[in-house]
Amino acid sequence: MDDELIDSASLSLPRKSQLPGTGFFYPDSLDEDRTEERVAEAVDGAEAVVIADTDADGLGCVALLREMYDATLEWATFESDVAARVERWERDVPAAEEDEAEADDEADEPPRSTVALVGAGPYSLDEALENVAEYASEGIDLYVCDLCPDEYAWIEDELAAASDLAASVAWYDHHQWDDETMAAVREAGVDLVVGESDEECSTDVTLRSLDYDFDEQWVELAAVTRDHDLWQKEDPRSDDLADYAYWVSPEEYVTVVGTFGVDLPEVVEQYIELRRVEKQELIEAAVSRAEMKQIGPWTVGVTYGRCSQNEVAEALREQGSDAAVIVKPAGSASIRGSEGFELAHEVAGKVNGGGHPRAAGCKPDIYDDMLDYAHHWTTQGATTKRVILRAFERVADEVAAESEADTADDGSDADEDETDESE
Repeated sequence: MDDELIDSASLSLPRKSQLPGTGFFYPDSLDEDRTEERVAEAVDGAEAVVIADTDADGLGCVALLREMYDATLEWATFESDVAARVERWERDVPAAEEDEAEADDEADEPPRSTVALVGAGPYSLDEALENVAEYASEGIDLYVCDLCPDEYAWIEDELAAASDLAASVAWYDHHQWDDETMAAVREAGVDLVVGESDEECSTDVTLRSLDYDFDEQWVELAAVTRDHDLWQKEDPRSDDLADYAYWVSPEEYVTVVGTFGVDLPEVVEQYIELRRVEKQELIEAAVSRAEMKQIGPWTVGVTYGRCSQNEVAEALREQGSDAAVIVKPAGSASIRGSEGFELAHEVAGKVNGGGHPRAAGCKPDIYDDMLDYAHHWTTQGATTKRVILRAFERVADEVAAESEADTADDGSDADEDETDESE
């Protein structure tokens, strides 16, 4: 197949908004092989390994740990690359050229820290643990940050193998854990600390859990990271951190915030502003496609597109939605809530996902072959939207049933009180 057919970087913005990125079309087997190679390279000779989500919150945890181990990489390692990217974006080069240049950068020998970073997501945590157990040196300190397993059985063997290798295992997170999974992880010998998901981000949890005297720069980093991760939206710098973490390599992000904290260098700020032009256009495209649905007591805004889901959700809230569903071209979806809807994790849990009361994600198990994906792209996620809206309906029914049961209980109590008085 012609590479240009899957090179989303060269597409017009409307088409780019409706199709997944180039990486989607590579077989998982190839990606898994490359991931295994990268883990082997990263952990070679490391004294500590951090398995973390690669958003700003997970990477903030990594930055804290590298500070504690005195293992932050030099900013000069990345400075010239950032300046070159700024120059390309200022010349308004085709995005394909940008991607090609970044691929060339990745071909160079990657910088290494003695605190190795192994990026993982909710659905690759088992693989990450397995790779660490396979390639890391015996006696490492192992950390897991900003990740929560859906079920302990899913990671049980891999965690046991990694724990046998490591001298110590600590896990810092702020997601919604069930009591059974939490107890099982702790029984496996892991120092697990789980913060309140609506009050702390994982960087907060890591900061207060580590036995190290961090200076004010790190307290500020945790606060600004929390501002975006919990969608408090009180500090404009939090958007800078979130966007930068999304657009660049994890190693670059960790090094920059580890060196400068939240006061990003001028060249990084330039890069962020240049990239935001396209970001805003993708947001506007997704918002323009949105439909409002009334489900139970809630107004749910539903849309489709490759975009920044938090900003789209905020726009839909401004239009009157209590909850927002943003279906992605790759088949997954983000569910965002509000003060009027704090059951996002309950909805996601019914369609192969999970998360927080106001922020969750899922990927319905409905894609059997490429024809299903073709239908997904050409109908702007019609089947995925329908499945998720049905999950909203089920949650609405459960809430209504609970309310009726509570009302019935209150009535029974009142009858009993009247009987007692009559006696």
